[in-house]
Amino acid sequence: MSVENNQNNTSNIINEPNFSMSEWVKEWASLIIQILKNNFKIILLATLVGGVLGITYSFLKSPRYIADTVFLVEESKSMAGGGLLSSLGGSLGMDITGLTGSNNTVLSGDNVLELLKSKTFMAQCLKMPYSNDSNYSIADKYAEVYKYKSKWANDSKIGREISFAKPDKDYRLQDSLLKIIINRIEEKELTVVKPDKKLGFFKMTVITKEENLSKLISEKILKIATDFYIETKVGRLRKNVARLEKRTDSIYVLLNYKTQSTRQDALLLLNGNFSNVNEAINSEISQRDKGMLTSIYGQLVTNLEASKASLIQETPTVQIVDSPVFPLEKSETKWYMGLLIGLFISFFSSILYFLVFKTSL
Repeated sequence: MSVENNQNNTSNIINEPNFSMSEWVKEWASLIIQILKNNFKIILLATLVGGVLGITYSFLKSPRYIADTVFLVEESKSMAGGGLLSSLGGSLGMDITGLTGSNNTVLSGDNVLELLKSKTFMAQCLKMPYSNDSNYSIADKYAEVYKYKSKWANDSKIGREISFAKPDKDYRLQDSLLKIIINRIEEKELTVVKPDKKLGFFKMTVITKEENLSKLISEKILKIATDFYIETKVGRLRKNVARLEKRTDSIYVLLNYKTQSTRQDALLLLNGNFSNVNEAINSEISQRDKGMLTSIYGQLVTNLEASKASLIQETPTVQIVDSPVFPLEKSETKWYMGLLIGLFISFFSSILYFLVFKTSL
């Protein structure tokens, strides 16, 4: 009895066929061929329409102008750090300066990638005059090129033209609209990369719809970041040099005055009454003051020159290797590329439609 049950259970087992990739591909290929046969005219029409739309898009799309700037940040030896330890680590394939933090400067490593994308710097850049016109800023030109001005003027909440060259009566509105421009530039039109991690070169790319606009933004934002960088690094040293120069100039004026006074006291002593003790004392005091001022002036000049030499040594340099020049490289969709893209998208979209909905099957 048990043998009969085992035989019945065995006969009830369903043997599933093994999955075959080639068979699966053949099934889908035959299905697509069937769809093409049954809906050839519709798919052909959709493909041609897509090609026409692709060509139309290529003509309507505004060209983009690319402004590339390649620059190198040169640090002083004292700032670069590392010395013999860095050289030893380099020979072993280790970044000692990175581990010790001695190379963690404002424009070192990946810090530059964020520094050049600072919203504060970009706001300063956009508020600068466009083509030496103080009443027309870079932000105004950008808003005009991208049709923001007409959009804002027709908006029910704004209803007027906004200018960024001068403070607006509604500064909150002006700042919020400027922030829209800044966010668009940072998200879609500004990129800062380090092509090779082993080298100190950086590449900044600005892409806009207007040629001069791309070049201006690229140059201005780099200038603002460079000035901030240098001021951060050597601002204290520069102030010390300015104070020393002012002090040295004042001592120089006093020394000239005291030299004239000493000469007059010497003439009075020479031509005066030798029995007059005051003339001798005045001459001696003048000589003493002159000598003291001469000593102070000499020390100040020495300190000033040393401070200037230190300032020169500590001042980093942002060396521009490649700057954007006219005519800028243009990025645009050629008509044949628009045609190919339109044909490709429309063809496979129509096939996908019939595969999903199977309207003809």
